[in-house]
Formats: sequence, C-alpha cells, structure tokens
Amino acid sequence: MMLCNIVWALNVVVSKLAIADFGAPPLFYALLRSVIVAVVLISLLRPLPAKLWQVLLVGLAISGGSFALLFMGLETASPSAAGVVSLTGAPMTVLFAIFFLGERVRWRRGLGIGLAFGGVLFAMAGDSQMETSTGLLLIFVSAVVGALGSVFVKRLEISSIRLQAWAAVSSVAVLWPLTAAMEVGQVSALESAPWEIAACLFFASIVVSVGAHTAYYRLLQEHDANLLVPLTLFTPIFTILFGAWLTGDAIGGRLVVGGGIALAGVAIIVLRPSETFTRRFLVRPRF
Repeated sequence: MMLCNIVWALNVVVSKLAIADFGAPPLFYALLRSVIVAVVLISLLRPLPAKLWQVLLVGLAISGGSFALLFMGLETASPSAAGVVSLTGAPMTVLFAIFFLGERVRWRRGLGIGLAFGGVLFAMAGDSQMETSTGLLLIFVSAVVGALGSVFVKRLEISSIRLQAWAAVSSVAVLWPLTAAMEVGQVSALESAPWEIAACLFFASIVVSVGAHTAYYRLLQEHDANLLVPLTLFTPIFTILFGAWLTGDAIGGRLVVGGGIALAGVAIIVLRPSETFTRRFLVRPRF
C-alpha cells in the first residue's frame, strides 16, 4: 500500500516534468497516456458491459477528464500545491454522495468536510506557490470531476480493471479532437524530448494505471477497506515531499498548516463509518 502511495504521488511530479520541463501539451499528454492504457487492456473490452454509456461517461470522469484538467493545471501549479488542492476530492465525494445517494452526514463528518475545505482555502490564501491561480483552479475542477465520477462508480457492475480499459477508450475519443483543436506543437514536443516524454508516459500509463491501481483493488479484495483506505492519505504527503525534493517546490508555513488542517479533515471523513457509501470510493486512486 505504501508503494501504491509513492507511485501515485510520483505521478504528479512526473506529469509536471513532462508538461512544464519537456513541453508536452497537457491534453496531448493525457491522450497518449489513455492510448497506451487502451492498447494494453484492449482484450478486456469484450464482452460489452451493461450500461455502456454510463461506463463511458464515468470512465471519462475518473480518467481522461480529470487527468486532462490536472495536467493543464500543472502547467503553472507546483506538485506540492496540487497535492494539497487534491485533498478536496474526499469531502466533495461525500457531498455528491449526499446529493445523489442519499448519504446522511452527522456532525463529525460535517466537521471533517469543513476542515478539509478550510485547510485548502487557508493554504491557497497565502503569497507563496499556493497562491490562487488558474492552474490551481483547474486542479480543483479536476478533483470535482474525479469525485463526481467516483460516486457513480458505485452504480456500475464492472471490475475495476475493465473499467480502466473502457475509461481509456472514452478518454481517447474525447481528448483526440480536443488536443487537435486547442493545442499546437504536439509533434515538435515529441521530437525535442522523445525519450523523456516516453519514459513519463510509460510511468503514467503502465506503472500507475495498470500497476498501482490494479494492485490497490487487489489489496481491497484481500483486506478490510477500513485498514487500507486511511493509508491512502499518505499520497498527498508524499506528493508534497517529492515536490520539494524533485522539483524544488517552496514549502511555506501556510502550505504546511493548511495542508495539515485539510489532511485532518479528510482523515475524519475517511475514518467515520458510512451506511451507504463504501470507504474505498472516498479517496480516488491516481488512475
């Protein structure tokens, strides 16, 4: 589980390098990642799943849609900032569960939601790299889309690895025309840093999507979710640490305090029992 956390955290840093340092257009990078996943998992596309259109829409939300927004945000935001803002995914998942699934939230989980949002807002209000920017807003929207998709995953009767295959297909169908219409320089980026971008794509698609995510759900089959899901809270911590170590992010006092408050709120949300919403959906793995 710790290895999964490390891989998910490194995925944010690796994506930052691919987009900001190696010049890969974010939508194009998200497209290539989805293409690789689709090719690797192509055998899992048969037979067609029930509720195919729902599978495609949910798959787009938890994969290409949320990741495209994340990659666009990483053009200007730091990995550490992205790690803190992504903590809003858990409270938003609970809020969507209230609205769509009839989840009831008592005062303890309500406190957790307030702490999570308050901590992120406190960190973003500073004058450091956590300062509100277009990049951070895109990362926040990415968390919203991912949380919304996580809620509707509960309504699908499909294995996680097959859902990844269909998520990759729907992501390719949407991201291909978007990158063609909105971005330029895709070929020149590949020509300027072919091996570097290829290595980033291999990590994002094979190591993260196929490896870490499959391992996570395999662990959930073998162990109690109450044990595993709280451990995923190490992902944002590792993201901040790797951001400081590998990309030189400035870790200011507001980021540390705000991130700590938000992390405490998310911990309350994850640890509180739920009658209608399984804990493993509250913290979305980095597909």
